[in-house]
Amino acid sequence: MTKVYVDHISPRITYAFDFIFESRGLEYQFIEDRFQADCVYSQNCLTSDPTVVMAAFMLSDKIERLKPKLAELNSGVECFSFDEVFDPIASIFYTLSRYEEHTCLKMDEYGRFSLEQSNAPLEWLRKTMCDRWAEEVLTRTGVDLSLVKNEGQFIPTFDIDNTYAYKLKTGKIKFGSMLKDVLRRDKQRLEERKLVLSGEIPDPYDTFDTIRSVKKRFPQTKVFWLIGKRGAKDRNISIHNSEHQELIKLLSTDGVEIGLHPSFGSFGSKSIIKVEKETLEKVCSASIDQSRQHYLRFRVDSTYSDLLALGFKHEYSMGYAEHVGFRSGTARPHFWFDLKNNSISEFTLHPFAYMDGTLREYMKLSIEESKIQIGELFDEVTRYGGDFIFIWHNETIGDSGNWKGWKDVLDFTLSLGNE
Repeated sequence: MTKVYVDHISPRITYAFDFIFESRGLEYQFIEDRFQADCVYSQNCLTSDPTVVMAAFMLSDKIERLKPKLAELNSGVECFSFDEVFDPIASIFYTLSRYEEHTCLKMDEYGRFSLEQSNAPLEWLRKTMCDRWAEEVLTRTGVDLSLVKNEGQFIPTFDIDNTYAYKLKTGKIKFGSMLKDVLRRDKQRLEERKLVLSGEIPDPYDTFDTIRSVKKRFPQTKVFWLIGKRGAKDRNISIHNSEHQELIKLLSTDGVEIGLHPSFGSFGSKSIIKVEKETLEKVCSASIDQSRQHYLRFRVDSTYSDLLALGFKHEYSMGYAEHVGFRSGTARPHFWFDLKNNSISEFTLHPFAYMDGTLREYMKLSIEESKIQIGELFDEVTRYGGDFIFIWHNETIGDSGNWKGWKDVLDFTLSLGNE
């Protein structure tokens, strides 16, 4: 049991210390006698204290526009400094709570916080910085790091944005898509459509047997289904199609964990998410408490509170679309900190390490370059702990079109889970 003295116990301090100790299977307690403490976290430190000097905002209940600078601790570990106070514990809170996202006024074209707005250097993104800072604090406190529990889970996840490329599409959607192919003179796609609809070849997006096989190897596999009303960015088959429903039911019956992929059009609308959640629950005949936002479109100050109010308990959107890495500085699941109410919620965030589209579309990496990136991310999680979560789509693992050859990257990732 590590004894910690603080000037005042605040929700922000508790949140940071829970991450440092409890998420690693270590026990701690706050005490009132600083001279009996193993760690002193204070704004007023004595030279004899086993100490970390506290940044002032850790005692606040307000959301301030902070301007952290980069600093290097005596150990050589980089962290943030707040008003010239080099504080790894405050750095943990600032990063884990996504504090900077609450005060950012400039969003990208989809209304998301973008990587370019972050105060953290890009090289930090590939590192689980909060875990590195936690180990810095534990070392200062005299904790034996061999006692730290770093084991985690290997969790493949799949988003179903477009269940099929051609099958089950009817009416205006079917003929509109065909017209586009004709206007583009895309003979290959027209021929493929013909062969799929005649039953001569499988639909290129029908990779659900592959997803089932992944589930058998890795029981924690999860699938997030887009069922929202059709729109410019929400283009899946109608959830009212009986064959579509049967497919979802079949996967659910096979034991695949189904979560909601709240639609692009649901952004900022609690009522729309509610309807989508209830609809998917009826299809699956089960409660749905897991989600991941379509286009990773969320706001930390509003989306999470809406999801929590609607009965969701687990969220899997914590990562960037434009770059691989650890947006909240860790691969460990952690509670969302509600900065508006200055309180620790019971809503769990599950960070992911990479997404398929990030590798090929945003970062423009080759297949071999992608494997190198993934290997490095996996090594980081293995060393510092947490769950290795990654995102693929049913349409990207079919080894066709622009994604020809990319299933090899998924297979490489899955091979890491067997090590």
